[in-house]
Amino acid sequence: MRYLLTGEQMKTVDRYAIETIGIPSLVLMERAAMAVAREARERLHEGDQVWALCGTGNNGADGVAAARMLTLLGYSAAVLIAGDPCRGTKEFHVQMEIARKLDMTVVEWKDFLPGHCDLLIDAVFGVGLTRAVEGEYRQILEAVRELGPRSVVAVDVPSGIHSGTGQVMGIALKADVTVTFGYEKLGCALFPGREYCGTVVVEDIGFPPVSLKEARPFAWTYGREDLERMPVRAVYANKGSFGKVLLIAGSRGMSGAAYLAGLAAYRAGAGLVKILTVEENREILQQLLPEAIVSVYRPREICADRGSETCGSLGSLPGDDREETFGGRWGGAEDEDWQAGIQAGDHCCPSWEARMEKECAWADVIVLGPGLGQEPYARLLVQSVLTSAYVPIVLDADGLNAVAAWPRLEQYYTENIVITPHLREMARLTGKSVAQIQGAVVDTAMEYSSLHGIVCVLKDAATAVANREGQCYVNTSGNSAMAKAGSGDVLAGTVAGLLAQGMEPFDGAALGVYIHGLAGDLYRERCGAYGMVARELADEIGRVVKL
Repeated sequence: MRYLLTGEQMKTVDRYAIETIGIPSLVLMERAAMAVAREARERLHEGDQVWALCGTGNNGADGVAAARMLTLLGYSAAVLIAGDPCRGTKEFHVQMEIARKLDMTVVEWKDFLPGHCDLLIDAVFGVGLTRAVEGEYRQILEAVRELGPRSVVAVDVPSGIHSGTGQVMGIALKADVTVTFGYEKLGCALFPGREYCGTVVVEDIGFPPVSLKEARPFAWTYGREDLERMPVRAVYANKGSFGKVLLIAGSRGMSGAAYLAGLAAYRAGAGLVKILTVEENREILQQLLPEAIVSVYRPREICADRGSETCGSLGSLPGDDREETFGGRWGGAEDEDWQAGIQAGDHCCPSWEARMEKECAWADVIVLGPGLGQEPYARLLVQSVLTSAYVPIVLDADGLNAVAAWPRLEQYYTENIVITPHLREMARLTGKSVAQIQGAVVDTAMEYSSLHGIVCVLKDAATAVANREGQCYVNTSGNSAMAKAGSGDVLAGTVAGLLAQGMEPFDGAALGVYIHGLAGDLYRERCGAYGMVARELADEIGRVVKL
């Protein structure tokens, strides 16, 4: 497990180490500069020209010191100052005085005549940037970007990237390698910041562990060593020992979602999977996944009172193709009339309620929603499960769409609920735009989780898993090869497989997300980034948990 710190948290670590522990700031700075110079040297050839583009804060001081070390090693390194040197920090002035005594080339940007640059040390802003880059600083970054150095080594965080959110603050420099100090930065794990960082090298420069406690980090990520968190397999066991997954999924023409989630649950270690689905899917699922129990229903079995008007229709909800209506409140008079009718009288048949209680009592974990569809009966099905189950529920896909369309279903949320929305589904749940959520993935997941007391798995290129205690796992495994239909169904099944074996909802969700992404990484290493399909991803889950 590796902690991910925001800029403010990292400042707390730095301040505690210097002011409370008594480690001189220049000692930390020299160690940081040595790490930057080492990474730069690995990318340099004889005769190469180095520019150290330095702001006037401590990040800039790191850059000046790194340029000095390269100069003493025989490289040609010039220090270019961005900003007013008179406003520099104490450490910046110390490093500048050393550079001048060594007759290094030190030039303010306004006096600099750009030429050829082989390697750029980017040391303008660091973790302290909180507002958009404008004015002279923007002009400098634009000019440097156009000059196109062969390699860029960023100091702590690429200039222009917000250390807490990973957002581009107007403009940013892309690095080939980012040397960050003490702990990884949250903004370097989130997109687009992760893309701007290149390879991230975490350098221990001497922060004592007690300083981390003062910062109280809330976010972390996993590495391969965390696969040891997998549930232990008992030697003396049977299929019931490893949990029973009830998968309520699939509608007419959508059997694939149920198959993929069920396969993934088995690959993740579940002992038994039962698929509850519509009658039309029985034969195909029995052929695709003969290891699973297949139990079927007809939509008319679910509903009472309005009969065929509600349950006989297999068409989509009015307006369900208008994804730009993000609040999940599908509009239109027809939809309002339909919802009014549901609220006035529709409910599940007593026989269906009794059946659902029995099905839910059988399960150790339930997956609700993959490929379920948005037909009118689906809302009642979701409601009946949420009110009948006393085990963890992975609420996915159309299960979430039902909640978004009828927000009063949120009243049935419990601490055993794990939701797995992608950005559009989260937009429907919250009423926010996709762009708003993309700019604050961690905050959005944490807010929704805290509000409803559930685990929220907000799926993105860097998925965030939040719980009601204010903790957040940020995933750093996975790649674009996984951007295929059915990948989300595989994730739901993977998480369910872990929960079935006894993992707590938050722990199982975080580990499931990591394993899911690692499976995609291993597939890409072996077969490339283009040809993967979701069933291969599910098969790869079994190889990952073997590691």
